[in-house]
Amino acid sequence: MVTAENTGTHGANGALNGSSGSSSHPTMDDEVVPYLSTQPPVNNDWRVTLEGKVIAITGANRGIGLGIAEVCLANSAKVVYSLDLMDPGEDFGALKKKYPNLKYIQTDVTSEPSIEKAIDSIVEAEGSLEGLVANAGMTKHQPALNFSREEVEKLFNLNVFGAFSCAQIAARKFIALGIKGSIVFTASMTSYRPNRAAPSAPYGGTKAAVRNMAHTLAMEWAKHGIRVNSISPGFVRTAMTYCEL
Repeated sequence: MVTAENTGTHGANGALNGSSGSSSHPTMDDEVVPYLSTQPPVNNDWRVTLEGKVIAITGANRGIGLGIAEVCLANSAKVVYSLDLMDPGEDFGALKKKYPNLKYIQTDVTSEPSIEKAIDSIVEAEGSLEGLVANAGMTKHQPALNFSREEVEKLFNLNVFGAFSCAQIAARKFIALGIKGSIVFTASMTSYRPNRAAPSAPYGGTKAAVRNMAHTLAMEWAKHGIRVNSISPGFVRTAMTYCEL
């Protein structure tokens, strides 16, 4: 692409100012209107970086959440907090040896007071919070006819209500601190279509709710400078994949 930045006002072969003959380019007061380029400057840094950012990830003691934590740390996050109900295991310990700035706060994401306490403690310790990944969730793979109402409610309580509470509490903190923060929900490919290999109608319903919720929250909170997105991983074999409720 030829841009005005690297060709000057004359352009290639003088075409931009009409020196090569008649020009059909629009002019204003006999002056050439410069082309606008969408290209970044030549010294643009293309690296993805979270340098200086404080990130909280729910359910990050293992599985997908721990993988997200590793990516954030590898991209220079200042500190990553795992908000998880379970105690950290060997995988978490191994990653912490590599990244000492990986931390853990025991948190029940189905309890608003527990979430608020965790978020407040992060801000008190670090002075800020720039991002939250609402990742904590659970599944149960079995035919729909076999689900009890209690099992379905447990899925929705964690996957939907817990995710919403985490996002809401984080957004309130962003606004209070004047931070243009970012919220990411972990949805699922089952929010679009069923997983034939391991069907779970209630689980798919929870993830469809999460994905749709992200759209509306993004619209509502944009005025505060808060970005809201969701990701939809495919089938991932983790320790949680076959856990029973």
